[in-house]
Amino acid sequence: MTPAPRPARTTTPAPTVHASFTAPVAFTAPVANRSNALHAGAWWLWALGLAVAASRTTNPLLLGLLVGVAGYVVAARRTDAPWARSYGAFVKLGLFVVFLRVVFSLLLGSPIPGTHTLFTLPEVPLPDWVQGIRIGGRVTAEQLVFALYEGAKLATLLICVGAANALANPARLLKSLPGALYEAGVAVVVAMTFAPNMVADVSRLRTARRLRGRPTGGVRAVLQIGLPVLEGALERSIAVAASMDARGYGRTAQVPPSVRRTTNLLTLGGLLGVCAGSYGLLAAEGAGYGLPLLAAGLLAAMAGLRLGGRRTVRTRYRPDRWGARAWLVAGSGIAVAVLMIWANQYAPEALHPGVVPLEAPQLPVWPALSVLVGLLPAWVAPVPPTVGKESVS
Repeated sequence: MTPAPRPARTTTPAPTVHASFTAPVAFTAPVANRSNALHAGAWWLWALGLAVAASRTTNPLLLGLLVGVAGYVVAARRTDAPWARSYGAFVKLGLFVVFLRVVFSLLLGSPIPGTHTLFTLPEVPLPDWVQGIRIGGRVTAEQLVFALYEGAKLATLLICVGAANALANPARLLKSLPGALYEAGVAVVVAMTFAPNMVADVSRLRTARRLRGRPTGGVRAVLQIGLPVLEGALERSIAVAASMDARGYGRTAQVPPSVRRTTNLLTLGGLLGVCAGSYGLLAAEGAGYGLPLLAAGLLAAMAGLRLGGRRTVRTRYRPDRWGARAWLVAGSGIAVAVLMIWANQYAPEALHPGVVPLEAPQLPVWPALSVLVGLLPAWVAPVPPTVGKESVS
């Protein structure tokens, strides 16, 4: 018997899509993984840019806007790592700095003259050789407002540093440092990771005491929590020391004496140039020479660090790449700093509201829009896996 012929296969033609109906491709940030994770240095440049912008103003509205920008980016892009939980501690530290600044102004007085007397504290008599210093006395509204402005500036600087500490992985930042700064970077990274780990230990111990029905406040509870935290810190330091010793930490290579002298000269001269240039940028009368001196110092320091890296014998496994998203994140922070420095030239009254006489601070439009540029990392930085899962669900 001959088999029955198979039916002919019919194919359905694919629908043609007109070019004018093609959906646009949205620029969305991918979920972060080991291959596309953002460089840790980009987060620090972004945060330092916000800190520089905060140092150029005492307007509480602009400072609050900077804190809001940093907080929004941290909430959108931080992970569940231990160092990412330290942002709240930096915010509390900033509030404590504001409180301490006001208390010092109340007790020690202020050089700001004022006419609106709020109350008068008992004044302590001091000898003649401490003229210009007083304890207690008249407290004015201008004095308190000035103390609040200065304390808010310091608190904003601390919060910006806390944002970088919560977003950048300290271990990956250490891998990206030049070889000459490796040993100093290890000490800095260990010091930076101590505070987040201590905050995580305190939170875990307080939760355990709360579940057992024990109080978490008061002096007795603080003492009972502090001992396990100190014990955990000592155990962690011993483990870190053992791991560093097992990896051969501290080995150096032989370099000629002339290279060592040139390295020391370039590094020390470059760092002095960076300090002098930074002071010139922060001071109003030194803005002309600050930027060239800062650039020359950075070039000399980078050349010295490049030469000094020959002494360090170390390798890098899968080094982090500085991609386009890292440029965007770092550039947004630098743009905020540059725009705020420029705004300080054409609108100093808006960035520094007066206290004598007292006047309500106003929100300038263009400086406020320049601060909002710092929100760019919330859209271009890779999304942490936990944030991606929550957004999908």
